[in-house]
Amino acid sequence: MATQKIYLVRHGQTDYNLQGIVQGSGIDASLNATGNAQAEAFFRAYGDIDFSVVHTSELNRSKESVAGFIKKGIPHEVHAALNEISWGNREGQRITPEEDEYYHWLLNQWQIGKTSIAIEGGESPDDVAARQKPFVDMLRSMPSGRPVLICMHGRAMRILLCQILNYPLRCMDMFQHRNLCLYLLHRTQAQFVVEAYDNTEHLSLMNISSKGPAVNIGKK
Repeated sequence: MATQKIYLVRHGQTDYNLQGIVQGSGIDASLNATGNAQAEAFFRAYGDIDFSVVHTSELNRSKESVAGFIKKGIPHEVHAALNEISWGNREGQRITPEEDEYYHWLLNQWQIGKTSIAIEGGESPDDVAARQKPFVDMLRSMPSGRPVLICMHGRAMRILLCQILNYPLRCMDMFQHRNLCLYLLHRTQAQFVVEAYDNTEHLSLMNISSKGPAVNIGKK
């Protein structure tokens, strides 16, 4: 039976990540020095893989994280569907205890299944899932064969993983992530399984820091 590997990565570090400032889809930050080093380490680890295509969001930090593969001449497709969730009025703001209280309340609402609730001025998980659906359908129906590389964003990646693995969106926080982490997926026809979960071995081997807890909701 025909199979395929999907390499799904989160973008590298930006200064916004480092400073605890909310990004979302409305902040188009570039990678900082650490993020660029992470991108280089990932390319050194996986640059010899014969990817058929590189899919990224529209945002710079996503495209810059896989720039080495794009420069090799691998076909590159940009998708608004892969953009980060819109954090609305919170984008560009530094995290404060008061905002953390609101975020924790919102996370709790999502975790009990109220995924139609959007952050003020932004998107809900249901909104993101709806815009991702055509991309998910494409992944399920594409011909099996050479591996595919996808680079996107933390919260949006959690939502995408729920969709392709058939989990309800309330389960999305089970998918932890760090900057330039890898989820390696194995696809058989329209079914996906996870072979590597939040993997950052490619960073530690290059002596690039990936320590710290999984990134919280405000640092996407």
